[in-house]
Amino acid sequence: MSGHLAAAIERSLVRRAVLLMRIKECREGVGRRPRPAGARAPVRSEPRPAPRARCLSWPVPENRSPRSARPAPSFRATVTALAVAQTLSWAALYYAFSSFVLPMMRETGWDKPTTMGAFTLGLAMSGLCSYAAGAAIDRGQGRALMTWGSVAAGLGFIGWSFVHTAPGLYAVWALLGATMAFTLYEPAFAVLTKRYPQQYLKGITAVTLVAGFASTLSFPACAWLNATVGWRTGVQIMGAVMLLVVVPLNAWALRGPAIGTVVRAHDAAADATLHQALRTSAFWLLTICFTAYAFAGAALWAHVVPAFAAKDVSEAAAVAIVVWIGPAQVAGRFVYAWLGRAIPLRTVGLLVMLTMPLSLALFALGSASWTLIVFALLFGLSNGLVTIVRGGLVPDYFGHAHVGRIGGAMSGAALLARAAAPLGAAWLLVGLQAYRSVWLVMAGVSGVAALCFWLARPPRP
Repeated sequence: MSGHLAAAIERSLVRRAVLLMRIKECREGVGRRPRPAGARAPVRSEPRPAPRARCLSWPVPENRSPRSARPAPSFRATVTALAVAQTLSWAALYYAFSSFVLPMMRETGWDKPTTMGAFTLGLAMSGLCSYAAGAAIDRGQGRALMTWGSVAAGLGFIGWSFVHTAPGLYAVWALLGATMAFTLYEPAFAVLTKRYPQQYLKGITAVTLVAGFASTLSFPACAWLNATVGWRTGVQIMGAVMLLVVVPLNAWALRGPAIGTVVRAHDAAADATLHQALRTSAFWLLTICFTAYAFAGAALWAHVVPAFAAKDVSEAAAVAIVVWIGPAQVAGRFVYAWLGRAIPLRTVGLLVMLTMPLSLALFALGSASWTLIVFALLFGLSNGLVTIVRGGLVPDYFGHAHVGRIGGAMSGAALLARAAAPLGAAWLLVGLQAYRSVWLVMAGVSGVAALCFWLARPPRP
């Protein structure tokens, strides 16, 4: 009996010694068989692989890779999924508020300034959070940012449906405004730029082309929801769409490393950091350009209906004119996708920036129907292409490595200007006493944007 016990103890000690030896070999990179004396080293055409760890790990079958090694979707699949997610996100986060605002005001009794102030707060929060979102993308957290941002947006919509006080409305829209910075164009463009540095402009064009139909989708859908289930249930349905459709799309599209990315010819260290970009005139000129452009465009959107009324244009006629803006916006992106890639992006941007003051001047001075339709077409064309120009020019000027931070800093200023534009235009109207003068001032503001764009030369390496 004692002999068997001694043998068992001896076997246990031997196993322990072997295990400790294997652990030591794994830590020190030992484990190769010694070469016999006098034997020549084999000739290898490829570098010798690092020694494999053979201990304390579960074997993985050869026909099945670990979960983290699953391949990412292709470039086309990623862009398609992001395009659908962007369309739904814009339809819910940006366009739905204007559709639900009137029934919400009728039920709650809030006045228009109180109610619209919540959306203004949301735009301001989006601007304040844009740099943090870009920094997260630069750290490789784009998938988590857009996925969890969509989760927060869905929960925010559900919270909106239970709001009964103005402070509650403002709190909800502070959250929803932050999710705009996490889920809309700017983070999507930055993620595409970093994942596909050789194809990002093609991806940005495709995403904006599809997402241009967000307003076309949102307004009829929200009108149907208001008429059938009411605004509170309609907002809950918007939240469900974000949680059940947008969240899985973002999570799936951005999983794993990108496939088909061509290795860049230069090292990422050659790209400008935010601090280096801040020391260039191009950064500040482009920031002023996009900020002035956003201010003028947002002022027009906020005051377009009363501006038509000031021209003695009926509401039906005004709608018949404004409806041309959406198709012109999408048509401009179609033309660029078809022909524009042969034209330098800077040239396209300069044409876009010159179109904006021309359209505003036509709106200020024109009264004939054909003049106003030309205004709508030019304004829509400029609005459609400026998104592509802004998304493509930042990596073109400053490189890809820090595009999130640099683009976030630029877009933050533009979003804050967009939030302030409705109130700023109202103050101008009080002082100038006529919408014609207001739009001439806005044409001048957009003219400054065009001048800054022309002066913003690419930084020298």
